Amino acid sequence: MLQISGNVSIPDDEIELSAIRAQGAGGQNVNKVASAVHLRFDINASSLPDFYKQRLLMLHDRRITREGVVVIKAQRYRTREKNREEALERLRELIRSVAVTRKKRTPTKPTAGSKRQRLDEKTRRGKLKALRGRISTD
Repeated sequence: MLQISGNVSIPDDEIELSAIRAQGAGGQNVNKVASAVHLRFDINASSLPDFYKQRLLMLHDRRITREGVVVIKAQRYRTREKNREEALERLRELIRSVAVTRKKRTPTKPTAGSKRQRLDEKTRRGKLKALRGRISTD
């Protein structure tokens, strides 16, 4: 059972974990031992609340396929158990990230003082640049 929040959890049978060989350097150990973990989680077939499902499917994350399956590959550690824990933790963080609702931005207008200050600075800058021009001998 993967606990997401106080009242949201995912049963173990909805998460598919498989051991695979890790990539990269590592000598004999990496060639012989299947220590990396491949996690697959089907969002549509899960028991998550609809709010979470909709938000996850709207995410443009490379770990989520078009079919709505989250694929996470964990291979940082040398042991399968640590990689399994890392994959589950990354899934938990992904689901928690969609639960946070951002505060709606209220558009504001610049104050009269800041407008005046900006225009004064533009005028000053324009005068400075005008002085850089050719000097006429009239």
